[in-house]
Amino acid sequence: MGGAAENEMVVKQDLRVVAEVRRFVRLVTGQWDMDDFVPCLVASELVTNALQHAASAPDGDVILRLSRTEDDALWMEVQDAVSDVPRMPAIDMTGETGRGLFLVEQFTRCWGVRALDGNTGKVIFAVIDRS
Repeated sequence: MGGAAENEMVVKQDLRVVAEVRRFVRLVTGQWDMDDFVPCLVASELVTNALQHAASAPDGDVILRLSRTEDDALWMEVQDAVSDVPRMPAIDMTGETGRGLFLVEQFTRCWGVRALDGNTGKVIFAVIDRS
């Protein structure tokens, strides 16, 4: 699945742009008359992880794509240029970090990783049901 060009955002390597990511998600989900809380949370977590881990890649930009599934759920993709697969760490509820993928797991119908051809990166996808 993939979104149309108007539902794609190139995110530059700067963690301060995550607020812009949330604005973009609110704009798109608003056009689809969909609650934006969970999509903003999931996009923030996935994009932040991608930015943190893609910083060492020659092309550190991240691409966020949004589209809808056949059953009207939200299909979200976050693409980066690092081929390492994310792993959910053991959760430390007292720590300040490390709960991003746990939140993604809890708030999505499903999520996963797809490698890009030629070991040039990956796409993390998530499906979010309408509220």
